[in-house]
Amino acid sequence: MATKKPIATQIENRNFLQPTGFRFTVNRAPTVSYFGRSVNIPAMDLGVATQPNYLNPIPMPGEIIEWEDLTLNFLVDEDLQNYMEIQNWMRGIGFPESLSEIYEWQSNNPALKDAPRAMLNLYSDGTLTVLDSMNNPKFKVKFENMFPYRLSTLEFDATQTDVEYFTASVSFKYMIYNIDEITSCC
Repeated sequence: MATKKPIATQIENRNFLQPTGFRFTVNRAPTVSYFGRSVNIPAMDLGVATQPNYLNPIPMPGEIIEWEDLTLNFLVDEDLQNYMEIQNWMRGIGFPESLSEIYEWQSNNPALKDAPRAMLNLYSDGTLTVLDSMNNPKFKVKFENMFPYRLSTLEFDATQTDVEYFTASVSFKYMIYNIDEITSCC
């Protein structure tokens, strides 16, 4: 559950949030996390119900919240280790060639050794740590039961004149996310 603070009458912290101040980790994909370039805190939409009225319909707050997808952009290492980490996870979920792919991936993945049998090869949790202006951890955004559903292409092009390193994008679905403030102890 997100931490709620009382509404302040005066602004205490006048520093701005920096877009470069973050660390993102995916428990099941550590090499992707290391090369992460950008990540989003997904948008959320609250459905709206409409109450009929003889003049104009009256909008009312709905009940269902829809969460936008989590997207991570990362630099691809030259061994394709981080790209293959996500691709193998997706192949393990979807077994495109045979049912044995899910079992091979599970047995070759040390992160799955202690996972409950029902959760094998499907989900992972992730954490976005938001840093303050002094690069100290300020907030943690915890994503629960994530799984990748889209991995971008890697397009090779012999006509490029400058070296541009590959950036890939992976999109995740997840159950829910919560934003919690990190409190300093002293």
